[in-house]
Amino acid sequence: MSARRRPLVHEDARTDARERAMILLYEADNRRIGPSEVLAAQALAVDALTTELVTGVERHAARLDAAIGAHATGWSLARMPAIDRTVLRIAAYELAERPDVPVAVVIDEAVELVKTYSTDDSGRFVNGVLSALVPVLRAG
Repeated sequence: MSARRRPLVHEDARTDARERAMILLYEADNRRIGPSEVLAAQALAVDALTTELVTGVERHAARLDAAIGAHATGWSLARMPAIDRTVLRIAAYELAERPDVPVAVVIDEAVELVKTYSTDDSGRFVNGVLSALVPVLRAG
């Protein structure tokens, strides 16, 4: 993970929820277990938005991965850094299933997460993939 680490608690509860969802989904991906299993194993209750993001990504995984894979030019999901893949799944879920969240917010939050936790090139990569996904996943 990057040295640009920021605190886990922010002024915006939604930003915190996205970061927690990223951590839980990253754990599930690395342990090769279902995200619901990771959620169930938490010692403390997980907030509603984090739970929605984690279970939403799990529920729509095939569709989200297909869309991401089709628009990540030159990159298979397996070849992507795990954080990038995880953040793309969360953002793709929000684009597809959370029309109440503005596109600019989805993209900005995703880019900030990967700039903090992933590679130096991840911000540009995630921005490009998500920009290509907007017309595919966001109706209207």
